[in-house]
Amino acid sequence: MIRDPEVLDALLDSVSRFVRGRLIPAEAEVEETDAIPPAIVQEMKELGLFGLSIPEAYGGLGLTMEEEVRVVFELCRASTVFRSIIGTTVGIGSQGILMDGTPQQKQLYLPRLASGELIASFALTEPEAGSDAASLRTTAVRDGDSYVVNGTKRYITNAPQAGIFTLMARTDPKEKGAAGVSAFIVDARSPGIGFGKKDRKMGQRGAHTCDVIFENCRVPAANLIGLEEGRGFKTAMKVLDKGRLHIAAVAVGAARRILDDALRYAVERRQFGQPIAQFQLVQAMIADSHAEIYAAECMVLDAARRRDEGRNVSTEASCCKMFATEMCGRVADRAVQMLGGAGYMAEYGIERFYRDVRLFRLYEGTTQIQQLIIARNLLRDLAEGTPAGGGGAFRSGKES
Repeated sequence: MIRDPEVLDALLDSVSRFVRGRLIPAEAEVEETDAIPPAIVQEMKELGLFGLSIPEAYGGLGLTMEEEVRVVFELCRASTVFRSIIGTTVGIGSQGILMDGTPQQKQLYLPRLASGELIASFALTEPEAGSDAASLRTTAVRDGDSYVVNGTKRYITNAPQAGIFTLMARTDPKEKGAAGVSAFIVDARSPGIGFGKKDRKMGQRGAHTCDVIFENCRVPAANLIGLEEGRGFKTAMKVLDKGRLHIAAVAVGAARRILDDALRYAVERRQFGQPIAQFQLVQAMIADSHAEIYAAECMVLDAARRRDEGRNVSTEASCCKMFATEMCGRVADRAVQMLGGAGYMAEYGIERFYRDVRLFRLYEGTTQIQQLIIARNLLRDLAEGTPAGGGGAFRSGKES
């Protein structure tokens, strides 16, 4: 599905040079200051990284899913907080507009998102609605030409930097489930929006989250995505399917970097008169890590290609997200073990990755939620007479 291999290779080379020359040298500064230098953010804009998934007609790069995950593999060889600053715009912040927005909404917002002028955040999670997204309580009540929004959103990535929110709110209070949820584009500067203090997290310093509080915030009715109530939950689920493939690619890229650092240390560190890389038990950890990274990479590329072919990849996206993020956690744990005491020390960087990648198994749906999705989809397929794996997964590769 790669449309132009030469152009893609040039993009991957540019990202790789940027990672080596700018991002990796800045990792310690970001960890220390809890901020990405503005100059680096500007360079990311100039590289087009904010517009990876936005069509060329709106000023983006318009990458296919396979192309996008290949770029993410390279980008996430640096600290994943750099990816986080573009992640909500590339993924869950903009894709709802792209998938279900009106032509006017797309034209108004997508060019500004692609250029990085606006950073988009996805406001779905609430204090009492995380995995159970259909139970959200934030309300949007129609009042003339606008909706009045009240409620609190929690752990919203890039909220302090956001220019707009893709907001999920309940427009039908009588409908307690998913059918009562609608999606809105909300200007982050709107009166009635307040922000909690930045969350103090286990890791991911430089990537900021906080509560977003809506108190009688008026949102123009024209900002209802698709101008149709009750479609918000479906929009969110479509966005999350794509986002799960993206996060799986993030986990693959981070795991590659972690293993590379651990390998270099194992070759240089000597014990009992030889590099520790010569010890068979260390080699076993190296081999297990490489094999799992390779398996996850193959899964992500396969699922991305299926999505590019127009297939329903809900099951495959959850498989990728579950396996790749769990894999990354195991690779990080083995790397700490290979480095021994040095792995526990901040100066070597592995402990930072160990903390940072722990998040991957939580956001975009926890591992346990992915297990539920996979099992329920397979049970549904069985009841409908569809072969396991979504049809033809182990045969010719054609959709059955």
